[in-house]
Amino acid sequence: MTAEPGAGQPGARRSAAGNVAFGAGVLLVLATAVLGAFAAVALLGRAVDPGPLSSVVPDDGINALVVGGIAVGGLTGLMLPVILFGMVRGNENTPRVGPAAAARKVLAVLVFDVWLLVVALLVAQLGWFLSAQLTTVVAVFAVGFSWMPLAMVPWERLGLGEGFGKLRGPSASRQAQ
Repeated sequence: MTAEPGAGQPGARRSAAGNVAFGAGVLLVLATAVLGAFAAVALLGRAVDPGPLSSVVPDDGINALVVGGIAVGGLTGLMLPVILFGMVRGNENTPRVGPAAAARKVLAVLVFDVWLLVVALLVAQLGWFLSAQLTTVVAVFAVGFSWMPLAMVPWERLGLGEGFGKLRGPSASRQAQ
């Protein structure tokens, strides 16, 4: 097993320009993920301190919203460039993503962002009873594992199996039949 690009395909080599473009793309995606996380934390901080959420979130629960903001900003900053790259880049094995499919993917990312914020807001309520450190630890696990209930939904029965079924593997689509 080799880590070379195109291993197993005769004559498939990546050029120096391809390597530079790939590296630039990876740096761009990572930069948008980090900047998105910082932006979301800054926006949530302004919403909590003197803002509309100040009466809802206790002082010891603010760190839970920070954890949620990191997750939301990082996920959005990671997925949006990847979806946009998928619209312009394609080959015979992985065709380009069409505008309708890209819009559905962006909408799914935004819905998941709302889910993460709701989970973070619910965990922030533990700040009424727990210290800030314990609330932060619970928030890291709650926000980090909040995708698990969504993984258990039978997406194939809801008509969404073409995207989500592939993520879960071939055994998931066979079990749904």
